[in-house]
Amino acid sequence: MLRLLLIIPTLDRSGAEKQFCLLAEGLSKQGIEVEVVALTRGGPVEAHLTAANVPYSILGKRNRFDLTALRKLRKLIIEREPDVLLSCLFAGNSYARLATIGMGSRRPKILISERCVDSWKSSWQHWLDRRLRSRTDLLIANSQSVSDFYSTGGFPKDRIRVIPNGVISPSQPELTKAEFCEEIGIPAESKLIAFVGRLAPQKRLKDLLWAMQMLRHSRPDAYFLLIGEGPQRSELEYFAQDADAASHSRFLGHRDDAASLLHLIDVFWLASEFEGMSNSLMEAMACGKPVVVSDISPNRELVEHGKEGWIANLGDPAGFTQYTLKLLEDPETAQKIGAAGQQKMESEFSIKQMIDRFHSLIAEVCPESSAGNAR
Repeated sequence: MLRLLLIIPTLDRSGAEKQFCLLAEGLSKQGIEVEVVALTRGGPVEAHLTAANVPYSILGKRNRFDLTALRKLRKLIIEREPDVLLSCLFAGNSYARLATIGMGSRRPKILISERCVDSWKSSWQHWLDRRLRSRTDLLIANSQSVSDFYSTGGFPKDRIRVIPNGVISPSQPELTKAEFCEEIGIPAESKLIAFVGRLAPQKRLKDLLWAMQMLRHSRPDAYFLLIGEGPQRSELEYFAQDADAASHSRFLGHRDDAASLLHLIDVFWLASEFEGMSNSLMEAMACGKPVVVSDISPNRELVEHGKEGWIANLGDPAGFTQYTLKLLEDPETAQKIGAAGQQKMESEFSIKQMIDRFHSLIAEVCPESSAGNAR
């Protein structure tokens, strides 16, 4: 049986971690022996892995360059003798390749997964990526935009594959819309516009607060929900007050039911200046919700303007306001757009498709193994 070691930074309930734990479960059901390694800490995803009977280890990495964690990972690789290492995100990708230095013919195949157009990376991170290219059998990008970013940066195109994220429609919420509105202190008949994600500069949430400031004058029944935590939360709360948007904005923080709440909203917003392939955007579309998103390549891979949603210019709050008004004032069009997005998620971005694509790729890099017959 083919053995796969899947290396991720944490077991938090973040987009990449959720995707890779679903992948671990799916591949194990297809006959691959999968073990997950979290470099830094455990988290909510542990329960999912336990329920799926997928073993996992937590190495307790304490800082950026933790030699103890690196030695633990190397020891684990030697003991488990995996055929393939599959890692994701900068820490996972770096540690997977560093831990196998000097293994020679005993080195497993190494597949790294990049999840974002990583324009945030500093010069030392790009330097390390370049130094580790020769130790990488394949780079897996979750969108064509990510593939283009890394190939433009010098990673060989013939060693890049694109496997989009998979999505399942979130479960129905335990709250009714009226109960949810009462919980957050707004009228039951409110129109709900939501962002779900990390409150960080790349998300350009100030643009959305400006959009809300404009929208509330035309639609005083509309409220903007910011679901998630991040380094900008306090700054954004102050900004909402300065922009006169605080009365119609609610900062809900991290919520375990964030995905299910998408069933209750009317419009989803995403104003990011860079992404890989947004899980929250895909989940909103899977719920049949119309979306308004920024004009960046990863969003255009998911949304065709006027069909599954509207695409506003990057940094254009007025565009978000304009398109959202169209959706709120024309429920028939909003329903049609939401249904088109839901159909696209079901037909092109299912979890099964993602798992099958990874399975085929593993068979490609290990043709001598049983991976090709593991189905």
